[in-house]
Amino acid sequence: MEMVPSTMTEMWTTMGSTIASFMFIWAIIRQYCPYELRRYFEKYTHTIMTYFSPYIKISIHEFTGDRLKRSEAYVAVEAYLSVNSSKTAKRLKAEMGKDSNNLVLSMDEYEKVTDEFRGAKVWWVASKVVSATRPMAYYPEQEKRYYRLTFHKRYREMITGAYLEHVVKEGKEIKVRNRQRKLYTNSPGYKWPSYKQTMWSHIVFEHPATFGTMALEPDKKKEIIEDLVTFSESKKFYARIGKAWKRGYLLYGPPGTGKSTMIAAMANLLNYDVYDLELTAVKDNTELRKLLIETTSKSIIVIEDIDCSLDLTGQRKKKGGKAMADDEKERKEVKEESSNSGNSKVTLSGLLNFIDGLWSACGGERLIVFTTNYVEKLDPALIRRGRMDKHIELSYCGFEGFKVLAKNYLNLETHPLFDAIDGLMKEVKITPADVAENLMPKSPLDDAEKCLWSLIQALEEAKEEAEAEAAAAKKVVEQSQDGGGVCSENCLAEKASE
Repeated sequence: MEMVPSTMTEMWTTMGSTIASFMFIWAIIRQYCPYELRRYFEKYTHTIMTYFSPYIKISIHEFTGDRLKRSEAYVAVEAYLSVNSSKTAKRLKAEMGKDSNNLVLSMDEYEKVTDEFRGAKVWWVASKVVSATRPMAYYPEQEKRYYRLTFHKRYREMITGAYLEHVVKEGKEIKVRNRQRKLYTNSPGYKWPSYKQTMWSHIVFEHPATFGTMALEPDKKKEIIEDLVTFSESKKFYARIGKAWKRGYLLYGPPGTGKSTMIAAMANLLNYDVYDLELTAVKDNTELRKLLIETTSKSIIVIEDIDCSLDLTGQRKKKGGKAMADDEKERKEVKEESSNSGNSKVTLSGLLNFIDGLWSACGGERLIVFTTNYVEKLDPALIRRGRMDKHIELSYCGFEGFKVLAKNYLNLETHPLFDAIDGLMKEVKITPADVAENLMPKSPLDDAEKCLWSLIQALEEAKEEAEAEAAAAKKVVEQSQDGGGVCSENCLAEKASE
């Protein structure tokens, strides 16, 4: 019995001595053996071990080729593992995600996690390789990070096909959900940044508008939402019919009817970025194409008040008399504004190619939205179906829209004054912006009833103004008929205003 401890002690002593000797020899080899010889030895050692091992390994490196840009595959795997590893890994690192306000958890270096796919078990390891060259005094060591995927060779076809496709797809979706959405705008060509810098500048998109807060009739709201959601889920459909995955929306109506708010609600519904394109800052058609190329998928390209942006309205319409003179005057004013904004030479043809030409197919899942207060001014070629696929009229506020605003601003679903407001709204045209302004409390003492009375007063004043204008117009017509003359619509309007 006394020999056992002695034997165990001798065994541990021998093992410790052997390990120490091995470490000493390995240190000598690393110090004096040439790097090329060691790499040669490691290469054939791995080859021999791989021959007997039943497992296959795939490495996904952070940088491939151009080190200025991270590998899309690596970014997708990183996003995919950020969800799975946070549940199973014991060592995690927390970082502020790019374009995100939230902390993103990911695997720490040399951490290993397990994943399963259709009954097959795989292992992911986060690792890195440190450059063999000694770093300079003020520069850190060059690290090349990568993920290594290990799986049994019997699952080779499934893992290299369906599983990796699943990982990349899920990773991209997670990245889109976690990203910070942006509102972009373009700058004049002479202000574009240097090499490899984007032509767009951006801020964080934080507009709170949703379809739930918009003053729209329920049926119209439902129709628009269904159209948008159907588009976002139709990638295979567009590929099957041979069309670029994009859709055009024309929003038109009087000022203050919520066209800009509609764009924000569309972006929030689909989780898209917004590119606000200022045409007067674009030098020519070539630069317009360059801007299109730099937009991303899952985005909305917006041209607001397109009837005022450039001389693109009604170019093919023939007019005569005073209408032509007015048109020439307006065209001259637009051209002067254009020249003052950077001498833009964007043509109607260039804009049409931008919307649905060959260049419009670059990227995918993109909406193009035009807004205008005067749809009749736009060239028919610009707004035909296929370019502006869906025309949405945003008109004056109705009673259903008022109820949405009353809920938003006053938290009211019903009130005795609602009937009076309903009656006045059937007689008077008022924009959602005017309704909202009257429902907005102006001081802490303003209650819901006071705000409703403010709206009723505004509706009654608008009704009186409309009646006065109608009476004046009627009087002008009667005077014109008594005098035996014929007065045009413009003439009537001028006399009525007098």
